[in-house]
Amino acid sequence: MDLIRHLRFFVAVADERHFGRAAAALEMTQPPLSQGLRRLERHLGVELVHRTRQGAVLTSAGTRLLPRARLLVDDAARLLAESHRIADARGAVHWGATSALPDRVVTACVTALRTMSGAGATVSTTVDSTVDLVARVREGLCDVAVVEHPALLDGVEAGPVVKLPRWLVAPADHRGVGAEHPNFPMLSGLAFAHAPRAANPPAYDTVVDLLRERGLDAPMVTVRDDRALFAAVAAGGAFGFTTAPPTSTPGVSWLRMAPRAIALRVRVVRGTGAQTSADAVDRVLYRERVR
Repeated sequence: MDLIRHLRFFVAVADERHFGRAAAALEMTQPPLSQGLRRLERHLGVELVHRTRQGAVLTSAGTRLLPRARLLVDDAARLLAESHRIADARGAVHWGATSALPDRVVTACVTALRTMSGAGATVSTTVDSTVDLVARVREGLCDVAVVEHPALLDGVEAGPVVKLPRWLVAPADHRGVGAEHPNFPMLSGLAFAHAPRAANPPAYDTVVDLLRERGLDAPMVTVRDDRALFAAVAAGGAFGFTTAPPTSTPGVSWLRMAPRAIALRVRVVRGTGAQTSADAVDRVLYRERVR
């Protein structure tokens, strides 16, 4: 578990003596704060807080462990600040991108960050799931990241949502490919190939809801990236969404269906002091948006 993050929950509750106020101070909602504190208590093997109608009261164990928890949280903050100073001195930018982001946008973001940082600057890129990228930004391992929307973004700053073009891909021999006006119910009988729910539960649930609203309740099959998606589609049993523009690919056909509804929604998240980098990446996303 992310021990420092969960200790931060504990310290906030101890300071505020109230879960609602602690959640507001951490800029998050109350349920994940409460759940996170329970996970911390299970991990440590002790109860830290008594939940009462009036608020939160520290247990004897919580009172004894609070000073040590506060030291760890403060030391982590100092470590991150120092690492940022070292990185800035070296002209290094660490950023991340969701695996759903198209290659051309990834390279455009790298170019923008390199231009912004000046001659001799280095730009390192991490491609990962939205959940892991948010954690990396929160922990100071990435300055900025492009993540899918919606997502849980506690502990980071977030920019505006941008829609990027995305297409539906289906087996080349599927009956819906030749239809004059293809629709989602035509895809019944195919599984929906998508990244695992753990990669970003809110976005996963949103796309499942979208399919059901359009009249399709498809079984799910997990794929990690576009390569796995295209393989599943070419095998004849699945369809999915991709940001890769139409190209000649054996066994796969691109369908233009509800382009605004299925667009990839992304946003830039950043840590403290990374506004300039976030602005540079956001400008790239804005140029690529659905018009």
